[in-house]
Amino acid sequence: MTANSQRRVLLAKPRGYCAGVDRAVQAVEIALEKYGAPIYVRKQIVHNVHVVKTLEERGAVFVDETEEVPEGAIVVFSAHGVAPVVHEEAQGLNLRTIDATCPLVTKVHKEAVRFAAQGYDILLIGHEGHEEVIGTTGEAPDHIHLVDGPDDVANVHVRDPEKVAWLSQTTLSVDETIATVEKLRERFPNLTDPPSDDICYATQNRQTAVKEMAARSQLVIVVGSTNSSNSVRLVEVAKEHGADDAYLVDYAEQIDPAWLDGVTTVGVTSGASVPDELVQDVLAWLAERGFGEAEEIESVQESMRFSLPKELRKDLRITPV
Repeated sequence: MTANSQRRVLLAKPRGYCAGVDRAVQAVEIALEKYGAPIYVRKQIVHNVHVVKTLEERGAVFVDETEEVPEGAIVVFSAHGVAPVVHEEAQGLNLRTIDATCPLVTKVHKEAVRFAAQGYDILLIGHEGHEEVIGTTGEAPDHIHLVDGPDDVANVHVRDPEKVAWLSQTTLSVDETIATVEKLRERFPNLTDPPSDDICYATQNRQTAVKEMAARSQLVIVVGSTNSSNSVRLVEVAKEHGADDAYLVDYAEQIDPAWLDGVTTVGVTSGASVPDELVQDVLAWLAERGFGEAEEIESVQESMRFSLPKELRKDLRITPV
């Protein structure tokens, strides 16, 4: 047996686009087709360099703030969600809005509103500055306290320790979130849980697949952008569950051939905002270097779908699924 014949690739499944990302990207694509360019998008529609660049080439204009959108224009809100004040800003500019917020993020927003109305202090587990955290906090800014991991628990101060609830950003590490909740519960024994898990199904499924794959891989390559929280988490999970090394790349050409030194098994996966064509490019790059046909490692089957934003369904006369 030659050295090359021993080389193999393990390919995680599920990987790539989740239902929320697919819905958001479709929203921009359909808006461009139906209404024509330019279509403005507040923030990156999803956290992926390639997706944003591709949509820009088709006529999407990405802006950081609502005030950058010309009065009366069409603006799409990203999958990460926005605070109520952003809707007010859009209304003030007479903008036509298409809200592509992931329904699972919307669920967290509604939970925040409900807990705040009941007088709870809300401990939001997440990363400071992330768009999803900013949007959720905006639903009840006087009630929400950000908790950035287990080490931040000691910094939490609430009005009534008996009336505290927790929520989380949807794209976190499952293990770290559990650890954070455990530490919060040590401080607040009567801590109230959200009605259902906030970490999205796709984030959990991709982390589960990587755990299984990393245990059998020396090197794991995660396709995704550096500002993608769920992609960054996949690198961390791979290192924590058996891989000697794990790296994040946007494109195959960013892979350093030196990473393959002494490696016979490479695991490959991608974040929830990554089109599969980029994964196929990585597989082709590896195949050119002796890592042949990939063995797919499927941890769980996914079948989730979300309807298009209601603003598009109305114009397209689409019935919700």
